[in-house]
Amino acid sequence: MSSETKLRLGTRQSPLAMAQAEETRRRLCEAHGWAEDAVELVKVRASGDKIQDRPLADIGGKALWTRELDIWLAEGRIDAAVHSMKDVETLRPESLTIAAILPRADVRDVLIGASSIQSIPRGAVVGTSAPRRAAQLLHHRPDCEVVTFRGNVATRLAKLAAGEAQATFLAAAGLERLGRTGTGTVLPADEFLPAPAQGAIGIECNTDDAQTRDLLSAINHQGSRDTVMAERALLEALGGTCHSPIAVLSEIKSGMLTMKASLFSAEGNERVDGEIECDPHDLDAARTLGRDMLSRAASAITVLFNGQS
Repeated sequence: MSSETKLRLGTRQSPLAMAQAEETRRRLCEAHGWAEDAVELVKVRASGDKIQDRPLADIGGKALWTRELDIWLAEGRIDAAVHSMKDVETLRPESLTIAAILPRADVRDVLIGASSIQSIPRGAVVGTSAPRRAAQLLHHRPDCEVVTFRGNVATRLAKLAAGEAQATFLAAAGLERLGRTGTGTVLPADEFLPAPAQGAIGIECNTDDAQTRDLLSAINHQGSRDTVMAERALLEALGGTCHSPIAVLSEIKSGMLTMKASLFSAEGNERVDGEIECDPHDLDAARTLGRDMLSRAASAITVLFNGQS
């Protein structure tokens, strides 16, 4: 670390991860009146970026996005790590703390290749590696065939252009951060529910590093933190994994948090819904919602959660 460096931020190397790290650096420098070179971006190649030919759930789950950054934090090679919060495991080590959540971007999904779910050609092949997107699509369009699509935005768009599928989904937030707004059709969030914590950037540091926690607190957006932590509490109660089709939309309205959630079977033919309105800090309300939904769910759903059959 040079004498000018105030903070070393660890980040994955993908274009989207770098865009998120650069946004974090910009916000930190604006908040503290630093020059840009006060925050060093330290690139890490994550395990999840090295393996592109299999579904994430089959090769180790979300830990593949965080493992290397966790190690570098523990070794003191970086002061903080920038994450897409939807890629961060629900249960994290006590030695690490999510010190800041940036203002959450657009939570919606974008459909590429058709103007709506209903206008996808009958029997079309749709590419996605997300169980939530696959199950939700099949719930509305059981005639479609889902194939695995992994890789960054450019890779998935190239697969689509090569004819490996006729349609695919991307996150609106990712497209926006890459300057690719206007690509595809943005799907209504209340009709095609987003992933938990979609659109949110989180910055994590060592729990015992009070100085870094204090520096990061300056860029924390409380409303975004409230919705993200509520959605993570829901995940905790569900015991959801990368195999679990979970969709949730949370908003802060008039000082209250509203949450609408759905669980699906893998093929989308079974679905259970739930809604709550609560104080934004009442994480137990989100956990109770999760347990209630599981209690009402068919076995084809519960088998995907908490190891239940």
